Amino acid sequence: MGHWWYRNIDEPGKLPLLLALLSFVTSFLVTRVITRMIRAGRGPFKNVTPGGMHVHHVVPGVILVVIGGFGAVASGRHGFGAMASAVLFGLGAGLVLDEFALILHLDDVYWSEQGRKSVEMVVLTAALVALVLGGFLPFGVDELTSEERQSRGLVAMNTATNFFLALIALWKGKARTAVFGTVIPFVALIGAIRLARPTSPYAKRFYAKRPRARAKAGLRAFHHDRRWAAPRRKFENFIGGTPDPERAVSLQKPPEH
Repeated sequence: MGHWWYRNIDEPGKLPLLLALLSFVTSFLVTRVITRMIRAGRGPFKNVTPGGMHVHHVVPGVILVVIGGFGAVASGRHGFGAMASAVLFGLGAGLVLDEFALILHLDDVYWSEQGRKSVEMVVLTAALVALVLGGFLPFGVDELTSEERQSRGLVAMNTATNFFLALIALWKGKARTAVFGTVIPFVALIGAIRLARPTSPYAKRFYAKRPRARAKAGLRAFHHDRRWAAPRRKFENFIGGTPDPERAVSLQKPPEH
């Protein structure tokens, strides 16, 4: 354990990244607990409304991200300053991404169906950072032997190839596959060679005159969504809370004139 910690965390300078990940996850979980208590009318917590204006927690999150980000740049990878900056950055990032849907839609969609994007973004970010900590990005270790340098070079080439395949997967409308494919071998390859999502730019360009491919892509997307939609919704509800159906309906109504 001690050797693994030194080679993969301490020597590459990944301790700030680990602290940022832990504070990021903690910030998100604590924020969700508090907001669910406020929603249920339990506990001492209330919305911050100075002068009648609701201040969303993305505001202090942005402030912490700015302080932590500039602090990390100024302090380098080692020392107390780097650790403190990493914690501040992680706390702020958790607050910001918890309201990612609000930033995306420029509307308070926190408890609506659109608000699920915040949970998806947080889970995706935490998973990617955890993969980096686990060694899927093999850079940053000093004093390598010639065999290790050759191995790292091959892995670097594979990473570049995965990134290119991930771009194709993204073009095909498979965002999750593309993101994970940048760090996990063969995931991007699967997304690149399989049929595109019917609403993707790739499908609109190459399936327009291929009705069989378009129909097959639509059928595959339908079966995939039907298989995974329910488990994903249950997981998101468990993590972030069940969306408000009344809020979802009101967002779908056309504006009154």
